[in-house]
Amino acid sequence: MSAELKGKKVAILATDGFEQSELLEPRKALDAAGAETKIVSPNRDMIKGWAEKEWGDAVKVDVWLQDADPAEFDALLLPGGVMNPDKLRTMNEAVEFVRTIYESGKPIAAICHGPQILIDADVVRDRKLTSYPSIKNDLMNAGAEWFDKAVVTDQGLVTSRRPSDIPEFNKKMIEEFAEGIHEERLAA
Repeated sequence: MSAELKGKKVAILATDGFEQSELLEPRKALDAAGAETKIVSPNRDMIKGWAEKEWGDAVKVDVWLQDADPAEFDALLLPGGVMNPDKLRTMNEAVEFVRTIYESGKPIAAICHGPQILIDADVVRDRKLTSYPSIKNDLMNAGAEWFDKAVVTDQGLVTSRRPSDIPEFNKKMIEEFAEGIHEERLAA
């Protein structure tokens, strides 16, 4: 086990319909790098994954969203899936959780459709990112500069397009999470 993220606590904000590989594989990489990961969800007990074309595994919720304090976390992971971010972006508590972490300068990693909640948190204006191609225009209309690349990083904001990008995503996510607070984002 690596110790790059030893002492770091990472929130993974998700609900039913998260893309299974986009939660489980990054979580495994974070845990292997020494982070303490916690599933934060509006569900109290379990969330059900989506495995490409059918329902996947259930994952235990560690922290109920209503009880989650952004100050207790050093970084945030936003897995994709079509259903997961679409549900979360309609919940004020989820949007505020994301916005608070962003405004504190803490790093955030979002993959596939995960950046959708960043739009509702109003944190993508003048940021460089990528996503699943179907939400490209949504991000651009919210003021983001969109790139068709496996991973894009901008002041502690790490984004990727799809499950095939996970190896590059994980590497950059761990690097950014290890750096911690991004002061340049606080000054913006």
